[in-house]
Amino acid sequence: MTAAESVLIPLQCEFYAMEGLSHILKTITLVQKGLNPSLRIEGILLTMFDARNNLSHQVSEEIRNHFKKETFTTVVPRNVRLSEAPSHGKPIILYDITSRGATSYMDLAKEIISREVQHG
Repeated sequence: MTAAESVLIPLQCEFYAMEGLSHILKTITLVQKGLNPSLRIEGILLTMFDARNNLSHQVSEEIRNHFKKETFTTVVPRNVRLSEAPSHGKPIILYDITSRGATSYMDLAKEIISREVQHG
């Protein structure tokens, strides 16, 4: 983080992940105070979202309420193809570009580019 311009924070839609978020935010603040004052949060990416699970919806809602501007619109769903790709030694876009997981990460890339163009 001392050499980075920004930090993208992936956040699983699980209860303990929210606790971890507070720790990473404290770490970012410490880095900004001492080593890299220009470090910024690129955004928070909600991952492993399961639409059938109430907890996923609750975590998503809680994060979006507290971090409106920082939270990406894109959400990465829980996806079997995403979990299989590393065991085949491939990134998801080479393993299965048509999967929901791959599509989500491509949507995230578009969203980041769009933010950069807008705020550039």
